[in-house]
Amino acid sequence: MKKTLSISSLIIIICFVFGTTNLKAQTISTKTEIFKVYGNCEMCQDRIEGALKKKDGIVKKSWSESTKMLTVTFDSDKLSLNQIKQKIADAGYDSDDIQATDDAYHNLPKCCQYKRAKTTK
Repeated sequence: MKKTLSISSLIIIICFVFGTTNLKAQTISTKTEIFKVYGNCEMCQDRIEGALKKKDGIVKKSWSESTKMLTVTFDSDKLSLNQIKQKIADAGYDSDDIQATDDAYHNLPKCCQYKRAKTTK
């Protein structure tokens, strides 16, 4: 009986140690960033958030129509903040420092064509 209890205790301790170590390893490369992404409506929200895929390392994403701010949590070992902003630009939306091409912007539905800042392109 004592031997069974000792083995069970040892297994529980090993699981706890390895489980905790694994959890720490997963959180080290996770980052959360907040930045402006221009858009107008719920369709914009679907397109902006839809441009960011879980398979690419996106953990969580949320764009606010009222504030125009995107909060994104991602695995920084898989992609960078600039890559995230480029994915959004490829979908037709400008962020604070990466602008969509004119073609990508003009491919947006009319209701999603927000007022763009003047550019030097």
